[in-house]
Amino acid sequence: MVSPFRRHQQKIRAQMSGAPVAAAAAAAPPEPQGDTEAGREYAMIRVLLHDDLRKLADVASIEARNPMKAEMATAYADWIEGVLAAGEQGLAAQDEILVTNMIWAIDYRDFDYALRLGAHVLKFNLTLPERYNRTAACFLAEDIATVALEQHELVTLEQLVQVNAMTVGADMPDPARAKLHKAIGRAYERRADAFDSTADNAPAGGKAAYAEEALTHLQRALQLDSNVGVKTDIKRVTHMLKKLAEAAAAGAQ
Repeated sequence: MVSPFRRHQQKIRAQMSGAPVAAAAAAAPPEPQGDTEAGREYAMIRVLLHDDLRKLADVASIEARNPMKAEMATAYADWIEGVLAAGEQGLAAQDEILVTNMIWAIDYRDFDYALRLGAHVLKFNLTLPERYNRTAACFLAEDIATVALEQHELVTLEQLVQVNAMTVGADMPDPARAKLHKAIGRAYERRADAFDSTADNAPAGGKAAYAEEALTHLQRALQLDSNVGVKTDIKRVTHMLKKLAEAAAAGAQ
């Protein structure tokens, strides 16, 4: 078990691990240099990370691996907090520890943490390990959307909207972006179905406002990928909007 002093030391050294980086830099910054205290700390923690990765590789069951990742992640939390603090000051380095923990967080379904780490990754253009063969933006958009489409109760509309906002303008295959729009569209439709006009946070446009957002995202998904599987969704939401318009017209008479 790591002592509180050692954890504090990791956090402080992580804050020194980065160098000044322009937020829109075209390339990832280099890893922490091994001839510095921060670099040596990074190398030590990365040894632990690679040991954990080997342990995970020995487990065939994905279902069994995910809680292991959640438990393993606690060992890296202090280093990561230091890295994030440095990032707030415009300092960053390519960091396999943080990037891997972002990936793990999606696997064990802590999307708020994944997005917090993802914001740093995208801000400083950090890269994923080569085996993923995707940009970080594509990975975040596609993998979180996949979970949302398979188990929508695990991902909130707000989290999906945040992913979309974080990855606007990022280059990725159209089907990946379409999958995210599909997930957002369906989430807005569910919000319309559950609409409560008496709720404090009810939108000004009422149920129709959610339905219109749903239609916008579903149509965008279809525009990006004709095989994304939203044609039935579009018909359903269009019908909902038609009924709402008819009800509104009848009420105005």
